[in-house]
Amino acid sequence: MTGFGKAVTIFEGNKITFEVRSLNSKQIDITLKIPSNYKDKELELRSLLVNNVMRGKVEITLTIEDSRLNGKTVINEAAVKSYYDKVCQIAAKTGMPEPKDPYQWLFHIPDVLSSESVQIDENEWDTVKKTITEALAEFGNYRQNEGKVLDIFLREKIANIANLLREIEKYEDERIEKIKSRLTEDLLLIQNKIGLDKNRFEQEMIFYIEKFDVSEEKSRLACHLDYFLQTIDPKEESNGKKLGFIAQEMGREINTLGSKSNHSQMQKMVVMMKDELEQIKEQILNVL
Repeated sequence: MTGFGKAVTIFEGNKITFEVRSLNSKQIDITLKIPSNYKDKELELRSLLVNNVMRGKVEITLTIEDSRLNGKTVINEAAVKSYYDKVCQIAAKTGMPEPKDPYQWLFHIPDVLSSESVQIDENEWDTVKKTITEALAEFGNYRQNEGKVLDIFLREKIANIANLLREIEKYEDERIEKIKSRLTEDLLLIQNKIGLDKNRFEQEMIFYIEKFDVSEEKSRLACHLDYFLQTIDPKEESNGKKLGFIAQEMGREINTLGSKSNHSQMQKMVVMMKDELEQIKEQILNVL
């Protein structure tokens, strides 16, 4: 959801600049910085933005370098006199010296200086909207380019998890045989002391080994990987939340694989899969 767009237009000697920036956010959150004489256009501007920006923390800046304001700064003389008189009264009461250069602080008071409000006509507003449209188009292109890079990254990480999942298969038979051997050796040590029911032993062995079977987890994880790749297909407009849910399910299966593995190499593969998945989760925040 990160993005940036900017457009500049000259209208009757005035420079119009529009910038749009966005960062990750679960909802759409628009902050507007616009000239005071454009406040009555705020609702129309927000509507235009909502139609083009689906989600994200969006900062909008519209600046107008208006030549019509040159030489039209207004000084509020009544305010200047009022502030100066009050300062002099305070100085007389407290014995504090009066300020040597009152103009240095008087003109920093907000309501002392102001600019004449310039009304905007429809031609100017149409030009501003055209500038906004150009900036939003650049904003969209920026996000599309970011999306292409992100698509490659996510597919690569999914492929890495799939490869690690195939690597796990190499150790499954070895893992089961080790479990069988260890149990058999332990039982042989006590065979002379107690009777051993071989049929019961085989049943218990099967039950015990089934607890370590990871075939279902592997199958579900493989399905989640395929579904993830289907979901990042660009045919649908907004898939970020869905990808997040799929990643959560992938994490559950990977965690179960780790808890059932009981094998050092398999656990190593699981740790590597978790690392790949965490990188996926971080980047999913950038997907609408």
